[in-house]
This record gives sequence, structure tokens and C-alpha cells, in this order.
Amino acid sequence: MASVTASPGEPRPAALARIRHGWVRYALLYLAAGATTTGLQALVYLAARAPFDPQAANLVAIGLTTLLNTEFHRRITFANSESPPARRHLQTVLTFAYYAAAGSVALGALDALSGSPTRLEETTVLVATSLAGGICRFLVLRSWVFVSRVKMDS
Repeated sequence: MASVTASPGEPRPAALARIRHGWVRYALLYLAAGATTTGLQALVYLAARAPFDPQAANLVAIGLTTLLNTEFHRRITFANSESPPARRHLQTVLTFAYYAAAGSVALGALDALSGSPTRLEETTVLVATSLAGGICRFLVLRSWVFVSRVKMDS
């Protein structure tokens, strides 16, 4: 985890304030991207649901939105951070795998509980699953994938 080195003459609390400001910025951009992506995921799922079963429609929706969301974070949210391509691609694959598995389990549980869920119920369950996963993903992106260039202060 990176921290900010205080500039000569800068009090340590000011350096810590820059860290908090950075986290707030990341969190707000991440939240905006997440809300947009989750909305897009719901729309793509509903559109793909007509020709596909729930599992296939979910894979189509998360495949598209995972790529768009990761690219947004690379270019905007974490633009001033290092991100080795191999790490970024691994993160994208792991994100897709997580959302595919979580969505499959959520849809399976919904089907087992209700027998014949509506498309709106399916979409609601997938949105809730995305929100839960999004919190963990933010922490992984911030601390592992897009590492801050600012060096540690001993």
C-alpha cells in the first residue's frame, strides 16, 4: 500500500490529507463507473435475455461490461497509476470469472427459490451481485492492479 511522502516543509498531516483526497477521488470515479456499468449490464442482460437463457445472457452482459469498465478505470480512475499489462489482463479475466460464477450461483439460487423468476427478478439479483462484487473489486484495483506511483516514506 502506498503512502505520500511529505514534501520539504510540508507537515505530515497535509501529506495524509492528500492520501485521503486521492482515495475519495478514486472512490467517486469508481462509484460513477460502477453505477454506469451496472446499469448497462442490466440493459444488456435484458436485451440478451430474449434470445438466450439466463446464464448465457449473463455471460454476454458481463463480458461486454467487464471490458468497458476495466478500460474506463485504466484510462480515467487510475490514470496516474502503474498497471503492467499482464496484471491488468489477469484482473480482467479474474473479474469476468468472478462475475460469471457469482451470477450463475445467484441465478441458480433464484430459480431454486422461486421456480420461475421473471426477467426483472433475474436482473435485480444480478445487479445486487454486481454491487457486492464491486466493493471487493475496488479494493483489489486500488491496492494491486493499479498501484500508486507515489513512494513509501520510512
